[in-house]
Amino acid sequence: MFKKSSAILLSILMASSLAACSGNNNKDNKPAESAKPSNAGTNAEASTNTGGDAAVDTSKFVKISYLVLGNKPTNGQFEKVLAEVNKIMKEKINAELEWKWVEWADWQTKYNLTLASGESTDLITIGTDWLDTWGNAQRGAFMNLDDLLPKYAPQTFNSIPEEDWAESKYNGKIVLIPENDYTQWVNHGFFYRGDWAKEAGITEPIKDWEGIGKYLQYIKDNKPDVIPWDAVSGVSTFGGFDTSYTDNLELPISTGYLPVFTAKSFDEKYTINSPVFEDTMVKYATMMKEWADKGFWREDVLNNKNDTRASLRAGLTGMDQHHTQTFGGLRVQMDKDQPGSELQMFPFARQGGNNLLELSITHGGTSVGAHSKNPERALMAYDLIRNDEQIYHLLNYGIEGVQYEVKDGKRQQPAGYDEAKDGFYADFWGGRVDKFEIPSVTTWDQLEETLYAEYDKIKKPYPYGQFVFDKTPVEAELTAITQVTGEMGPAIAYGKAGDPAKAVEEFRSKLKTAGYDKVLAELQKQMDAYKALIEG
Repeated sequence: MFKKSSAILLSILMASSLAACSGNNNKDNKPAESAKPSNAGTNAEASTNTGGDAAVDTSKFVKISYLVLGNKPTNGQFEKVLAEVNKIMKEKINAELEWKWVEWADWQTKYNLTLASGESTDLITIGTDWLDTWGNAQRGAFMNLDDLLPKYAPQTFNSIPEEDWAESKYNGKIVLIPENDYTQWVNHGFFYRGDWAKEAGITEPIKDWEGIGKYLQYIKDNKPDVIPWDAVSGVSTFGGFDTSYTDNLELPISTGYLPVFTAKSFDEKYTINSPVFEDTMVKYATMMKEWADKGFWREDVLNNKNDTRASLRAGLTGMDQHHTQTFGGLRVQMDKDQPGSELQMFPFARQGGNNLLELSITHGGTSVGAHSKNPERALMAYDLIRNDEQIYHLLNYGIEGVQYEVKDGKRQQPAGYDEAKDGFYADFWGGRVDKFEIPSVTTWDQLEETLYAEYDKIKKPYPYGQFVFDKTPVEAELTAITQVTGEMGPAIAYGKAGDPAKAVEEFRSKLKTAGYDKVLAELQKQMDAYKALIEG
């Protein structure tokens, strides 16, 4: 298992870094007890001592919004849990939280539009490698937190080391709070049924896409009531294909539906290339056309709105795709829903084995909206979420006795638990910390000895923690490129674009027209400067 912050990367950070900040380098720096906010009443004279020079006035009751990504729960449990959280929030800082959901349907567009709208949002989920955080920072979406953090979120501020704050700055100013103390693997791959793989004569872990194709063909030929992969077109697998068949590295740059720009390899991490303009793209388009023609997914895949994971759990499809942390929970669910299924994972990085990167500490985190009307109280609320164990457990696990109980040090579902009625999630990915995590019986207990052990042998330290791509010179071109990937990508990814070679040729032509060469040159220019910064 790994920590998202890399000792190797941190050791090479320079004092003159792009995001240098003052303070000490003590990784084990602990928040002072005096920094904890004291309880505050709701009368006109209420105040909270945050450890600053003066008490914070909390006499005015305020509501704090938190923008998260995910489908809004519909069974009423989230509201019940949040009500318990808000009892504590009101007592301690005279405020309450409101969740604002960006649902998964067209989430990339909706998230950016929300940030660009100018509406007042207090706390915002961010992710530099998947949520265009630096682009949104460049567009002025986030508030500068340098002066606010020490006073209004002192526990958080004091617990995060200098080198991690250095990766949280844009133009030398802190614009986000990193999720730097949480352990996870989010490298993607395919999930497939081990029992059906064995029936297909596949007795070893699948190690390439050809093996996945063999597995899907077996299902097509032998299980007439099952769709081999009940895929939806909203997510492209091209990035995973590129990871499998090349040494390319993902970059913290968004081009929408699929990655247009990557780095050449870990050894040539500062050399920019494009998998779209390599043979990889034609090979991918060709294989996806073959899979479509073989009937591995629905004919109307481009319009399919089914929940692939729900179909897998119901025994109606044989495959799903997401990351390792998802697999850890899904394996346990499948053991219950489909006994003997022995769900397996083919991580895309297994095939080549040369480009599995540790996770950036800013894969998750939280910013304060530039138009927040209550940034001080928003940070106080965040400080409680991250540092108050009771609130943390509520937002991450629900109400003890309803959503979970702890037995022998592990979380489990209480007797009589009904997922439809009692299930809960908050989609809080903005500040989880290992110190408050409770191990769960719903996570596969062999994860560390299998996949984590495999990853530990091939992982590479994340090299782009302080790389911030300034999109200003190519803003229009990047927008145009993103539009092209969204328009043509799904049809190519699911074999519905006609002749693969011609479709890729047209795709490339449109990217060129959109300004691909200009963006490539600008990206390489800035990466060269980053290399000089890191390596001297």
